[in-house]
Amino acid sequence: MSGRIHRVVQHKSVLRGVEPMTLLTDHVFPRHAHDGFGIGVMDFGAQRSWSGIGAVQSDAGDIITVNPGEIHDGRPLQGLPRGWRILYLDPGVVHREIGDKTEITRPALSDPVLSTRFDHAFAQLIETVPDMFSVEQELIRCLAHLMGRYGSRPRPPHGPLPAVTKARQRIDDAPQRVTTLAELAALEGLSRFQLVRGFTRDVGVTPHAYLVQRRVRLARRYLAEGLAIVEVALRCGFADQSHMTRAFVRQFGVTPGRYRAALA
Repeated sequence: MSGRIHRVVQHKSVLRGVEPMTLLTDHVFPRHAHDGFGIGVMDFGAQRSWSGIGAVQSDAGDIITVNPGEIHDGRPLQGLPRGWRILYLDPGVVHREIGDKTEITRPALSDPVLSTRFDHAFAQLIETVPDMFSVEQELIRCLAHLMGRYGSRPRPPHGPLPAVTKARQRIDDAPQRVTTLAELAALEGLSRFQLVRGFTRDVGVTPHAYLVQRRVRLARRYLAEGLAIVEVALRCGFADQSHMTRAFVRQFGVTPGRYRAALA
């Protein structure tokens, strides 16, 4: 699209399991999920997004959050670019510092104190010559404030269709494996139509979209381990490198090459 704005910086992080990113974009992110927690600050502009509690709006200065596996998307208001900084955190990092069985209850919120603590933590994490004592302290202060005010134990499951649970588990167990809609539907003796309808209702995306997301998230882990991009594409079940790149950019906003280089 002519005049499209999309700039993403995948910063090098001084802490394992914490990925800082800065984005300036008018990109419309489709429904997807991440393996870890996300906490960020909307620096300017605004966006509307679908979350686990429904549609929410984030304006300049707001905190934005996401839980592991939570389906969400992002659309700029009036098509204008918006900018934000965000930290993606491995669940182990959060659980180690804050305790397990926690989730963030607010996908968008206004909290000046938390914004300030996020600013301090983000700045420390991307320092060229960091003071590790200060880095860890600022990150813990940020997470403690976030989870102390907006964290809770996970909500009990609402009881998805057994067929949806089985289909989702089949994809989760081996996303790189070739599968078909008929195969997934046959796990519980449903028609393909019944599976698509139930899966979309319970998960928030279609079975195929979920499969692609799981492959992209698997690719992200392999890239973090330093594997070659073409090898990652084949390992994750993509037709080729370009197919994986398109899916990766669509979900994360950055190319596999830039992501891999930032973590090298």
